[in-house]
Amino acid sequence: MKTLYLFVVCIIGLTACKPKQIKSKTEAPMTYDTFRGQQSYFNSEDGKLAYIDKGKGDVIVLLHGVPTSGWLYRHMIDDLAQTHRVIVPDMLGFGSSDSPDGYALYSEANHAKRLLALMDHLDIPHWTHVMHDAGGLWTWELTEIAPHRIKRMLVLNTIIYEEGFDPPIRFEEGVLAKTAMWSYRSSLTNTMMLNGLFKSGLTKNTLTDTDIEGYKIPLKEGKTKAMYYFFTQTCNTLKDYAPTLSKLKMPVAVVWGKNDDFLKWEPQRERVIKDLNIAPDHMTILDAKHFIQEEQPQTLVKALLKFVND
Repeated sequence: MKTLYLFVVCIIGLTACKPKQIKSKTEAPMTYDTFRGQQSYFNSEDGKLAYIDKGKGDVIVLLHGVPTSGWLYRHMIDDLAQTHRVIVPDMLGFGSSDSPDGYALYSEANHAKRLLALMDHLDIPHWTHVMHDAGGLWTWELTEIAPHRIKRMLVLNTIIYEEGFDPPIRFEEGVLAKTAMWSYRSSLTNTMMLNGLFKSGLTKNTLTDTDIEGYKIPLKEGKTKAMYYFFTQTCNTLKDYAPTLSKLKMPVAVVWGKNDDFLKWEPQRERVIKDLNIAPDHMTILDAKHFIQEEQPQTLVKALLKFVND
């Protein structure tokens, strides 16, 4: 009954939030078709992974979360690619990547194995790792397999501990959850869901129709199986990664939107700083919400380049 209540509240709230028309920015934004045209593809054991590979030099990986894709980093890629090689994957079940049938296929451990396979395919032994949202869980699993592969890590509003984790919806496996995931494929519900998400996840929603289209298209294409796993499994049984985090040796920095309603910094701040051994000058707490890549992309670029060059 609790999950049913949360779902009904969510739908009512989003229905009341009618999407507002946003004026186009003076400079024409990148379209999702253009973004997809820049992607390459890797055939993993479980399905095709789409990714952007741009620039030359030391490698930076930009990892998205749920329910986004590499599109989340579109405002940062070109600036970073001026001095670095930037890899931006769409994980299986998201963006332009395949979304095969299966459940355990979308576990955190399997996402990590596929990301490592992609980096092996690209012949990249080490890299600077940036992750957001559920990308943190895939990263913690990756570090359990191959911690030596990541040279340094930048944490952006990422799932770390239960104390800071407050997802908007938690489902049990079954018809209700499948119906909710199916609803993302409908143009009307898709629009309501995303506008509700960005209303909660942004201080001020300045996204254009073109911006939002890049988030809508994969969902309308049926990319919801990985989300189904996340909302019915991960959100209900979050693994304690404390033993993993306390063993990490690479430098770690944090950039966090302090007003995030989904992933809260303060309840877990002391524990995260201690377990990840974060130096004071490697912490940047922004007056922002969840999607800091949309709110303050240039701040992120500057913080990342400073961290890399320290």
